Amino acid sequence: MTVLLENKIYNIIILRKNIKNVYFRITDNLEIQVSISHFVPEFEIKKLILKNEKSIKKLIAIKTKELDDNKYFYYLGNKYNIIYKECKKIYFDDENVYTKNNDMLNNFFKTEVIRIFTDRVKIIKNNFKNLPNFTLKFRKMKTRWGVCNYGKNIVTLNTELLKKDISLLDYVIIHELCHFYHHDHSKKFWNEVSIHYPYYKIARKMLRDI
Repeated sequence: MTVLLENKIYNIIILRKNIKNVYFRITDNLEIQVSISHFVPEFEIKKLILKNEKSIKKLIAIKTKELDDNKYFYYLGNKYNIIYKECKKIYFDDENVYTKNNDMLNNFFKTEVIRIFTDRVKIIKNNFKNLPNFTLKFRKMKTRWGVCNYGKNIVTLNTELLKKDISLLDYVIIHELCHFYHHDHSKKFWNEVSIHYPYYKIARKMLRDI
């Protein structure tokens, strides 16, 4: 069973379950997996897919990006082909990153997050006055590049920022540190941001893929 979406044919995988609702998932082969009741006929399933076409296309786009990310390594605004070979540590040339396996690459990524983010925060906070002593944390977030918990004095940065140009990391750090002065996104807040990062509007636009 197939369906045509935007001039492209997608295979449909039907999983019959004892459920009342319908659930859509995109597989690693870019097939549309539908979990649905035993009693819904196939022609109704196709109607449901077309009815939810916009949401399904968004799921396909997300999965396509995920598969693309697995082929390449993004580091400080650059995109590298991943080359697997016997080596004791990660190294780069102009187009490639060389690694023994994915574990080595993931460990390198985590280590670089701590090293680079900590260094940039240390440098940037010197341009601020009367900042509280705060704890710096790192984690992958789906909808935020950074979070300032000014009540608990914690700044959290999205680890995905390591994939971006370092100027964008600097912007997010500045943005979150400014929240210690202004807790909302008022005019005073953006004025403070502009003092430290005059081209913040460009950075915001470049980061809107989350």
